[in-house]
Amino acid sequence: MKDRPEQIKKRIFDSPTPSFFKKWSVAIRPFALPASTMPVIFGTLMSVTIGGASFDLLLFLAALFGMAILHTGSNLLNDAFDYEKGIDKQVNPVSGAVVRGWISPRDVLRAGYLFLGLGMLIGLFLVSRVGVSILWIGMAGVAIGIFYTWGPLPLKFNALGDLAVFLNFGVLGALGAWTVQTGTLSWAPVIWAVPMSLLVVGILHSNNWRDIDSDRAGGIQTMASRLGDTLSEGYFVFLLVCPFVVIMALILLSMAADLDPKMPPTFLVTFLAIPLAFKLIKKGRMRRQPKHPLDFISLDGQTAQLNLLFGLLCTAALVLNSLMSFFLG
Repeated sequence: MKDRPEQIKKRIFDSPTPSFFKKWSVAIRPFALPASTMPVIFGTLMSVTIGGASFDLLLFLAALFGMAILHTGSNLLNDAFDYEKGIDKQVNPVSGAVVRGWISPRDVLRAGYLFLGLGMLIGLFLVSRVGVSILWIGMAGVAIGIFYTWGPLPLKFNALGDLAVFLNFGVLGALGAWTVQTGTLSWAPVIWAVPMSLLVVGILHSNNWRDIDSDRAGGIQTMASRLGDTLSEGYFVFLLVCPFVVIMALILLSMAADLDPKMPPTFLVTFLAIPLAFKLIKKGRMRRQPKHPLDFISLDGQTAQLNLLFGLLCTAALVLNSLMSFFLG
C-alpha cells in the first residue's frame, strides 16, 4: 500500500531535535528568495545592457541583499500572524517552523521585525546614494510587505495577495534595480518584468490552490478560494503560459513599432522553459490522481523552479544581445 501524502510529509520533515540551522532555514525559506532577487538581477543587467548605465557593484549588492532581507522579514511576519490567527495549522513540505513547534511565534515575530529594520536601513543607504526616486519605490514595497498579512484589510486575506506579489516580487524589484543603477525611472523594466511577475504569482496561486479548503474554513479569501478548484486550474494555466505570450508580443511589437527600447529577439531563449511549464500544468491537471503523492502538494516549489529558470533565461537573453551587438557592431 502506498503511503498517503500526509504520512510521507511526516516521515520526511518531522524531526525530534532539529538543529538551530534547520529551524531557521525552514522559517526563512531560502528556496523562495529567487522569486524576489531575480527581478533585481534582471533589472540591474537591463539597466547596463539596455539603459547604458555604468555598473555600480556596491549599489547592486545593497539592492540585492536589501530585497532578500525584506522578503525574509515579510515571510517571517506572515508565518507569525497566520499562526496567531489560527490559520496556519498544516505542516507543508518546505515551510512551517512555527507550526512544527520548532520556533515560538514571538521569536519569529521579533526576527521578522529585525529583518524589516535591516532592510529599511539598506534602503536608506540607497536613498542617500541614488535620491528620492528610489525612496518611493522602496516605501511602496515595504508597505505591501507589511500589510500583506497585517492591518484592518490584510492583502493576503482579501484576494489581493496575487497583486501584492506581482508588484513586490516583479515589477517593483526590476524598476528599483534599474533606478538604483541609472538614477532615473523608466517604463521599460516594468513592462519587461511582467512575464517574470506572472510566474511569481503562479507560485503563490499554486500554494493557495492547494489550500482552498483550509482557507475557506478559516474565512480567508484568495483568488484560488474565490475561483474554486476548476477555475483555479485555468488561472494556473494562464499564469504559466502568458509569460511566453507576452515575450513574443513584445518582440513582435519591437519589430513592428518604434519602441524605445526594443526587446531583442534573443528573448526567444526563454521558450526553452516551456517544456517545464507544460509539465507543471499536467501535474496540476492530475491533482486528484497524481503520479507521485507530492506532485500537487509541492507544486508551489516546482513553480518556483520554473520561475528561477525563466529568470535566468531572461538574463541570458540580455547577455546574448550584448555579445551579438559587440561582435556584429
